[in-house]
Amino acid sequence: MKEGKEDMKPEVFKALLRFAYTGLLPETRKDQDVTCQHLLVAADRYGMRRLKLICEEKLCECINVGSAAIVLALAEQHRCEGLKKACFDFLAAPANLRAVVATEGFQHLSRSCPSLMAEVITMSLGIS
Repeated sequence: MKEGKEDMKPEVFKALLRFAYTGLLPETRKDQDVTCQHLLVAADRYGMRRLKLICEEKLCECINVGSAAIVLALAEQHRCEGLKKACFDFLAAPANLRAVVATEGFQHLSRSCPSLMAEVITMSLGIS
C-alpha cells in the first residue's frame, strides 16, 4: 500500500469506476488479493460502503501467511472488524503465527500499528 494520499493505480481506478456504474467487480485474477487491498482503501476513502464490504469479504477468503500481517494492518487502519477477526482467527493457529512473525509484513505491522501488537501477543498467549 505505497500510494500517496491522492494516488491510485489505474487498474484500481478502473475497477472502482466499473463498480460505481455497474455494481460489478472485474473478473477474478491471480493478484486479486492485492487489488482488493487497494480497492478497499479507495472504497473507504470515497465512502463506498458496499464495495468496502465486498472487498473485506474477498480478503477474508485470501488470508495466508504472506498476506495476514498486511491485511491485519489494513483492517485496523480502515476499521474493518470482520476482516480483523478473520486475520486473528488465522493467526490463532500456532504454526500460522510463527510463519507470519517471520514475514516482512509483520515488521510493517509492528511499525504501523503498534497497538495491534498487544492484541497479537495477548491472543498468542491465550489471554482473554
